[in-house]
Amino acid sequence: MTEPLLAAWESFYVIVGSSAAALTGLQFVVITLGAERGLGSEETTTSFATPTVVHFGAVLLISGILSAPWHATGWPVALVAVSGLTGCAYMASVIRTARRQHDYEPVLEDVIWHWCTPLAAYAVLAISGLFRHHADNVLFPVGGAALLLLFTGIHNSWDSVVFMAMRRRPTPKSPPPADPA
Repeated sequence: MTEPLLAAWESFYVIVGSSAAALTGLQFVVITLGAERGLGSEETTTSFATPTVVHFGAVLLISGILSAPWHATGWPVALVAVSGLTGCAYMASVIRTARRQHDYEPVLEDVIWHWCTPLAAYAVLAISGLFRHHADNVLFPVGGAALLLLFTGIHNSWDSVVFMAMRRRPTPKSPPPADPA
């Protein structure tokens, strides 16, 4: 028998996890379009596109963990906390890489959506482990963090698509005109 507290959350995580899985496909399309248009570099992809896939993957992982038929809440909350710690470490790496790249200068909106919101969500997940014996109190913040990662991914995917749609393809340099003489 599944832990009743987690069973009450099952449909929430089925919806959120399914959305994250479907939106991961969208991000693959976004990355492919960017590559075809010759936009960015490996560092910009690592800094701005790949993390979105990771955020969607984290939501899918959390959904899978909390939808599994656990008999108690301690282990699933602990696993969610470990995923949050891993996410915090990953975000530190992403921020470091993004600050080193020179193809795109992040604006305030990028700092908020690409760095601050995912870092806050992962921190909430990590902190949830401190309260693993009080899962009834921690499942709402965990659900909120999952939604924050999902909406962050949606925003960042949309932002990437708009950026690529508005950016003109680099034109190849044409040879200088031939001298008529």
